[in-house]
Amino acid sequence: MPTYEYKREDGSTFEITQSINDDPLETCPTTGQPVKRIISGGGGVVYKGTGWYVTDYKNGSHKNNGTSTPKSETSEKSESKESSAKKDTKDSKE
Repeated sequence: MPTYEYKREDGSTFEITQSINDDPLETCPTTGQPVKRIISGGGGVVYKGTGWYVTDYKNGSHKNNGTSTPKSETSEKSESKESSAKKDTKDSKE
């Protein structure tokens, strides 16, 4: 259930948890003063548990365990694979 913030006639504020379907309060439950519901900035995002990481995906097939290789290393690896593939095709033709 959401928490709503109200402002009393004297300027003080209080929070109360209400159902979305409930009508806004007209009087303060503790002092009886007239109140108005204030639009607040909200509670923001609350992370619970072990946390969320950039490496987390909905589908487990994209996991890389948080390790990534720099682009230069990746290009070097692909070049070495291409050169070894060319050597293999030359060897098989002979």
